[in-house]
Amino acid sequence: MKRFSPLWLILGLLSCRPAISQTQFNGDLETLSADRLKPVGWITYFQPEQLKAYPVKVDSVVKQQGKYAVSIEKTGETADFGVIDYVIPKTFKGNKVELRGYVKTENVTAGYAGLWLRVDGSQAFDNMQDRGITGTTDWKEYVIELPYDETKAVNIHLGGLLVGKGKMWVDNFRLFIDGQPVQQAKAIEREMAKAERDTAFNKGSKIDTVLLGKQQISNLTMLGQVWGFIKYHHPNVAKGDVNMDAELFRVMPAVLKAGNNDELSAALANWLKGLGPVPKCSTCVPYKGNNIKLSPDYGQLFNGKVLSKTLTGELSNMLNNQAIAKNYYVSLAPGVGNPVFTNEMAYSAMKYPDAGYRLLSLYRYWSMIQYYFPYKHLIAENWNDVLVDCMPKFVRSANATEYTLNTLALIARVHDTHANIWGSNRVLNDYKGKNAVPFKAKFVEEQLVVTGYYNDTLNVKELVKPGDMITAINGKPVTELIKKYLPYTPASNYAAQLRDLPLAFLLRSSRDKLTLNLQRDGKQFTAIINMLPMAKINYAADYDPNPKGKGFYLMDKNIGYLYPGKYHNKDLDAIKALFEQTRGIIVDMRCYPSEFMPYTFGPYIKTNNTPFVKFSTGSISRPGLFVIGEPIAIPPAPSGVYKGKIVVIVNETSQSQAEYTTMCFQSSPNVTVIGSTTAGADGNVSSIALPGGISTMISGIGVYYPDGAETQRKGVKIDVLIKPTIAGIKAGRDELLDRAKDILLK
Repeated sequence: MKRFSPLWLILGLLSCRPAISQTQFNGDLETLSADRLKPVGWITYFQPEQLKAYPVKVDSVVKQQGKYAVSIEKTGETADFGVIDYVIPKTFKGNKVELRGYVKTENVTAGYAGLWLRVDGSQAFDNMQDRGITGTTDWKEYVIELPYDETKAVNIHLGGLLVGKGKMWVDNFRLFIDGQPVQQAKAIEREMAKAERDTAFNKGSKIDTVLLGKQQISNLTMLGQVWGFIKYHHPNVAKGDVNMDAELFRVMPAVLKAGNNDELSAALANWLKGLGPVPKCSTCVPYKGNNIKLSPDYGQLFNGKVLSKTLTGELSNMLNNQAIAKNYYVSLAPGVGNPVFTNEMAYSAMKYPDAGYRLLSLYRYWSMIQYYFPYKHLIAENWNDVLVDCMPKFVRSANATEYTLNTLALIARVHDTHANIWGSNRVLNDYKGKNAVPFKAKFVEEQLVVTGYYNDTLNVKELVKPGDMITAINGKPVTELIKKYLPYTPASNYAAQLRDLPLAFLLRSSRDKLTLNLQRDGKQFTAIINMLPMAKINYAADYDPNPKGKGFYLMDKNIGYLYPGKYHNKDLDAIKALFEQTRGIIVDMRCYPSEFMPYTFGPYIKTNNTPFVKFSTGSISRPGLFVIGEPIAIPPAPSGVYKGKIVVIVNETSQSQAEYTTMCFQSSPNVTVIGSTTAGADGNVSSIALPGGISTMISGIGVYYPDGAETQRKGVKIDVLIKPTIAGIKAGRDELLDRAKDILLK
């Protein structure tokens, strides 16, 4: 249910970068490097294309205090955001961390400016996306507060962020731990784990070539299953005494040499012995609760068909004596329960990892899904078979593009709209192309249809009109292109895949022009469309019924309209006053809510105390087990509850928090949900780092209706099914909004 943002790229890059060694905090930006180009200790870029598109400069003219400030300005088209970062590589005694800093902006559009703060080792993170600064503003102090868990915290990252166009300045950063300046806060000495000290393979696996025969594929399949099992079950691994990446490369040569299953078992058993003994646990018993949603799956480990009895016995002993409460590689987010995959190196410098690292990428992702994906039972195929199928593809990836696409295809097979390759992945962006068409298009009535315009440039309004059907692109029928790109379009359902295809692949290219075959009023014609750099297109306003206005207003004098994409809790009293005499309210959930609404707006429209949701969460002590909790209800407000009808509009753009919020609202009997299949991805997200600097995510907890009905893949329950039509698009009508009005008025 959490929002993701461009800062996920930062998460992927920085979570795995060694921290800067420093004892002072250069928050006032006054101490400069020898070349005087940047403040000491501040990291001003992550990839060359970012530095080119968003240069970071020391400014001695515009500053809030002292001699210097730092500016970030959008000047190029090779990246989507610019950022500066400072790392405090220590753990402190305390419960709260607070960042204060000054920001000034100039013409910030198509995004926002702000501060950002993250605590490594926990889920504490804020980048001001829900309250970002836009337009032109003078110096103003901004504050971010986050909980601080000293038992998990490792590094503190902080800085400034510019998304979209314009320019920002930052100055006078101050960081506090429990109200005390970080320079004076008490640091906790943390001994480096043995796993961190094992750096033998950090620059390469020393496995460049893997020859695949039938036995080798079987060997590598079992290696992946055994490696993933040990990673989440062995007590010495859990303590941080074992670098599982390095151990994979130590055992892999012997596994590849094994000529039969006996030799394979011997190689694995010898390796397992070197990881240390597993103590007996007299209190360890299988979980027997009646709230099990998903039980562990151990693949071929215990079926006796491949591994020897001796090795199977050792693995069974490990399983039966499972007494792990904390694991070096995974924890559960406090208060939520989604997995936090800790201490996973992204090896960002390896744009094309060697064969060993490509297999590590496959094994790491496969194991995370095997033991910590709450919706594994909804994957349309046996996840164990996916490991076998992907093995040759990862081994034989001939270059960075093939590796990245194979990884994307693997991610797509979990069928989760939260799962994709996120951030500014240069390899994937080069494959997709830097340019796009300046008009809007979506699938309507199974046809790719022009729906509007992003930019009134390049004579595009004369070439294509809303309602035009695109039948071919550069000579390729759209139906063929759909089949080509669907395997690389991760999403929970087909509706969400079709939602993403136009922008992800179909109408995006490195070419300067696209040749389109179109149909209008039964007539076929061709148009050559000039492309625009994607950075010049304001996708943030793709759907906004009132771009220059507030997110709430009266419609036809007696209907309240609310657009959650612009909703703010501070406006709730004004909303109540404006909507007090209306016959009904339309909540247009074809967006992502800008703030969390269930506990604020929800009680205002709820007329009963009916539960609306329950969750399933995983386990550190029993990897692969998911148990489901009791249903949760949000009661009505003590007074002033809205008595009229509510219509919530949803479609394929309604995702995650939008779906969760809809579930909350529709538990009230005065609410009707209309529209079509939503994105089917609910639950707090968990980030994943893969070799080659690939950043992805999964839905980390299971979200269900009180009756147990799934929301993942299926989307929310819909009372009135209605979809746009090509005729409606051509006429400029919002048919879903029209239907919502009819329901309220009739």
